[in-house]
Amino acid sequence: MTTTMPNRSVNVPNDEPRARFRDLIATEWIKLWSLRSTPWAFAAIALAIIIFNANAAYADWSNWPQYSAETRTGFTPSWALRDAFTNFAGMSVVLAISAIGTLTITGEYSTGMIRTTFTAVPARRSVMTAKVAVVSAVTTGFGALVAGTSFLVTQAILSGRGAGMSITDPGALRAMAGAALLAPVSGLVGMGLGAVIRHSATTIVTSMVLLLLLPVTLSGDHYWTAVIGHAMPYQAWGHLMEGDGAAFNHYAYPSTVAGAWLVYTVWALAAAVLTVSTVHHRDQ
Repeated sequence: MTTTMPNRSVNVPNDEPRARFRDLIATEWIKLWSLRSTPWAFAAIALAIIIFNANAAYADWSNWPQYSAETRTGFTPSWALRDAFTNFAGMSVVLAISAIGTLTITGEYSTGMIRTTFTAVPARRSVMTAKVAVVSAVTTGFGALVAGTSFLVTQAILSGRGAGMSITDPGALRAMAGAALLAPVSGLVGMGLGAVIRHSATTIVTSMVLLLLLPVTLSGDHYWTAVIGHAMPYQAWGHLMEGDGAAFNHYAYPSTVAGAWLVYTVWALAAAVLTVSTVHHRDQ
């Protein structure tokens, strides 16, 4: 005799607690620093930027006796701030930090680790929000440390000629904040593009063209090129670095300090939203 047993569904209790957001933050923090290259990359970038800026200040210190009286009188604040935050430094921040932001996204897709992450935590938006939070915090801290160090070192050098600035001088704090916040803006843009493109090399090249090459080709003497240029983070950074805005205000269509801060805010928020929302609508 054959006995047929009825099919019964067995409910296995799931006692595993849902991941809390602070747990996701901790996980993303560990991921970011788990590669030994990460701290070395940040250290190398910071050292390069400080050296670029210190070299500019030392060049002015050395050439000071040959400067005209007019140049010496107008050196502070514009030239003193430019020594603290040189174009090479700004370019280095954009290129390096946007690449780091990109790799925090594309690295997981290239290795397939993103599938493991989403299997463990199906709430994709929460995972990506945690990534955005960690990268924003780390790059902001990095930017503040490097900007502050650069300002102190360069102004100490220039003080030997009586041309150094204090943080309380007009334009100094604004320039330092603008230099520091260029890092998280660049990192977030790299993340946003990485979430869309999902290929490291292509995303890095796209970031370089969008954040650096395009802005330097746009002139402020024609309306539409000025509008597009002023909407770019790199040009906004350049305006914030000017003690009196002279380098931008001589154009037919000048920018404003308030406009530069708005550009920073819009790009950072748009990139963060793109990073979080894109993953919800696409398969991993």
